[in-house]
Amino acid sequence: MEEVRIIEVKQSVFADNNADAERLRRQLKEERTFLLNLMSSPGAGKTTLLRRLADELRGRLRFAVMEADIDSDLDARAMREIGVDAIQIHTGGMCHLDADMTRQGLSELSSARYDLVILENVGNLVCPAEFDTGAVKNMTILSVPEGDDKPLKYPLMYETCQLLVINKMDVLEHFDFDLARVTEAARRRNPAIEILPISARTGEGVAAVAEWILRGVAEWNG
Repeated sequence: MEEVRIIEVKQSVFADNNADAERLRRQLKEERTFLLNLMSSPGAGKTTLLRRLADELRGRLRFAVMEADIDSDLDARAMREIGVDAIQIHTGGMCHLDADMTRQGLSELSSARYDLVILENVGNLVCPAEFDTGAVKNMTILSVPEGDDKPLKYPLMYETCQLLVINKMDVLEHFDFDLARVTEAARRRNPAIEILPISARTGEGVAAVAEWILRGVAEWNG
C-alpha cells in the first residue's frame, strides 16, 4: 500500500510568511521607513499610549499608524482626531496580522512618506506573536491589572519583543503586581528585552518610550 503523504501546513505557512516578512523589511529599508509592531491584550492601553506618543513625536518624525482589528474603525478615528495619519485594517475575523496583510496596509498608507509607521496589532497575546509582520522591531504592553504572570503564561510574546512597556503604573498600589517578578520572568524568556514602566493615562514614562523609538529609527537609517 502506498504511504500517505503528510503535509505540514502550519510549518509551510510560517515559512512562507517569514520569507515574505524579510522581503518587506528589505523594502522598508530602501524606503527608510521604520515599522514598529505593537502588541498586547485588549485593554492594555495601546491606543492611549499611541495618543501620548503622538505628542512626544510630533515635529520630530513623519509618522503614521495602522490600526488592526477584527471589526470597527474606532482606533483609527481616535488617532485621526489628534491629527495623526491613520488607517484601519480589518482582519476578517483573523486574530493576527501577517506580512502580506501588513504590506497591503503599508501600500494603502504609502509608507515611503513616513519615517515611522506603528502597527497596532490585534489585541491578543497568542496569535500576533506567532506571525512575523515584517516589522523592524516588536513592542508589547503589559498593564498592571493583567497581573505579573503573563511572561510565564505567554512566553513567545516576550521572546519576540525587544521592548516591554508596563502600563498603568499609576494604579500599582491597588493590585498584587510585583515589578521585580515580572522583570525576572520576562528576562528569563528574553535576556535582551528592555523594560519601561509607564502610565499612559498620566504621561509618566512615555518620553522614555519615545526616545527608544527615536533611537530605533536612527539606527535603522544609519
